[in-house]
Amino acid sequence: MQKNKSIVLGITGGIAAYKAAELVRRLVKAGIEVQVVMTEAACQFITPITMQALSGKPVFKDMWDASIPNGMPHIELSRTADAIVIAPASADFIAKLAYGRADDLLSTLCLARDCPLLVAPAMNKQMWDNPATQRNITQLNKDGISILGPDSGEQACGEVGLGRMLEADNLFNLVLAHFQPKILKGRKILITAGATLEMIDPVRAITNLSSGKMGYAIAQAAFEMGADVTLISGASTIKPPLGVEFISATSADTMYQSVMQNIATQDIFISVAAVADYSPVETSTQKIKKSKSSLTIELKPNKDILAEVASLPNSPFCVGFAAESENLLEYAETKRKSKKLPLIVANLVSDSMGLDENNVTLLDENGAHPLDRTSKKLVAELLLKHITDMLQ
Repeated sequence: MQKNKSIVLGITGGIAAYKAAELVRRLVKAGIEVQVVMTEAACQFITPITMQALSGKPVFKDMWDASIPNGMPHIELSRTADAIVIAPASADFIAKLAYGRADDLLSTLCLARDCPLLVAPAMNKQMWDNPATQRNITQLNKDGISILGPDSGEQACGEVGLGRMLEADNLFNLVLAHFQPKILKGRKILITAGATLEMIDPVRAITNLSSGKMGYAIAQAAFEMGADVTLISGASTIKPPLGVEFISATSADTMYQSVMQNIATQDIFISVAAVADYSPVETSTQKIKKSKSSLTIELKPNKDILAEVASLPNSPFCVGFAAESENLLEYAETKRKSKKLPLIVANLVSDSMGLDENNVTLLDENGAHPLDRTSKKLVAELLLKHITDMLQ
């Protein structure tokens, strides 16, 4: 979906410049054309040759570069760009942007642009917390410049705090989000993901096999499309997407309570979580010791979260998932009708469990809509587009 997009990536002086190399690699791989512009200070941290090799284009540094035919690189470089991204953006460069200074190629290019500007701050925590920097960030926000980050963590100086640049993966996703049509702007979406754990004792549990990848991909895609996203997740090793409200819910009951506490204000509910159908009647407070005797565990049914939400008087648009091992379309359609769902996503267990790709069929009142096997991120985008079409 990012084909034929073009950005100017500006790199300023800072140790975080090394992350820009991975960002360029990710952007180019996604089909985005990248033109790198570096400040003199940036060249002290990473070489133009490195960025040229990754971007496939000559790197510009000089305000008076003779290779630009009309001698105006500050004009020409931005005219074909869909956006300018500054990563890393030093405190000094942010100050230049706030006050409209234009004393080198990159700052002049930003001032002369007619496209969106995205800035990823990177600096020591004291520099970030300084009132002058905060005033400059406030001014950039007022000027309509998008601020990406910063993150909190260990910094090159050895201190820990807010100010470090976001990781390349996060910046990549935020740049993609900028280009994504905001077809879900104004919509509130609640998504459940991951597997629930029904504890038998402190170290054993009943669960389902689920990585959470599909639910997290939908949350990421929904955020990129402009939705206000809440992600309620069971067990998963995946880091929650940026910009998404995240709620951890380990057990089926905890997930049920979390959903019911948040569902009243939602427009769309997408139930992707692998919620255990049963849980132990009693949970041992101590580890059950192994013996030669048989062990019997009495189970009770858990609440059907999706069915209860769908039966609410003013229920949101509900979407279910059906992972089956046989008779896929038959079982999925039966589930859709029994729970009165407008849409269900059906997939064979063997086609998706723990993988980065998925092969699904969307089932609604108009029949079956099979999707080609593709990445879970693209499946998420196609699913959300289908939901948007149904709502319209």
